[in-house]
Amino acid sequence: MFYKKKGYPESGEIVICTVKKVLPHSIFCYIDEYEGKEGMIHISEVSPGRIRNIRDYVKEGKKVICKVLKIDLDKGHIDLSLRRVNQAQKINKNQSYKQEQKAEKLLELVGKNLKKTLGDMYKEIGHKLIEDYDSLYESFQEIVANPDLIKELKLDKKLEKELLETVLDKIKAPEYKITAIIKLELHTPDAIETIKKLFSKIEKEGIEVFYISAPKYKIEIIAEDYQTAEEELEEIQEFLEKEVKKLKGIIEFKRKND
Repeated sequence: MFYKKKGYPESGEIVICTVKKVLPHSIFCYIDEYEGKEGMIHISEVSPGRIRNIRDYVKEGKKVICKVLKIDLDKGHIDLSLRRVNQAQKINKNQSYKQEQKAEKLLELVGKNLKKTLGDMYKEIGHKLIEDYDSLYESFQEIVANPDLIKELKLDKKLEKELLETVLDKIKAPEYKITAIIKLELHTPDAIETIKKLFSKIEKEGIEVFYISAPKYKIEIIAEDYQTAEEELEEIQEFLEKEVKKLKGIIEFKRKND
């Protein structure tokens, strides 16, 4: 990406890195999102358990998602960890990084149509959007949701028109889908009606339940982002397990990879 943040990442921040050098007991990485910053992953922070060969896990040039553990500003050292990044964090970071790359390409396209470089576009509008909205992609999503916001940027009319048309054409409202298979058994005379009532309590906009074949059902959750979808599924699972336990039934949840 053309745009790089200045300064240092924060402790606990999840960052995208490119492996620079692999040594027997450590890995040195470029921190892609920060200008001129590198970090080090000690072998103990690569993976849980004993590691016989560090190259079984990484190699030079590989993109990795790390957690910032410690920063020594005096020495300029940044300690990173691979093993402390969970699956949800990896998915979220990959998604946000790809979205920002896409947004930068759109900014470049707008500039090309106006015979301006990407650097020019960042100076004119890109840096301001990142400052106001934290990222280009988030700013574009806000414009999609409310096109009148672009007036507040007080841009040159040609730039305003080109940016608005490009963003509305290329950026869609955010959406993330997860699916789970539910096995639900009740041994009561009114089991079918009871199950219908249980599902009716969880169904709402973005959440649907589909009958597969007794005792299996599919639940589909669509949300603005991965974390929201996961939280919705967790709440539904807790609710159903609690209710089914009261009814002395059996319930099993299994995530499905879409």
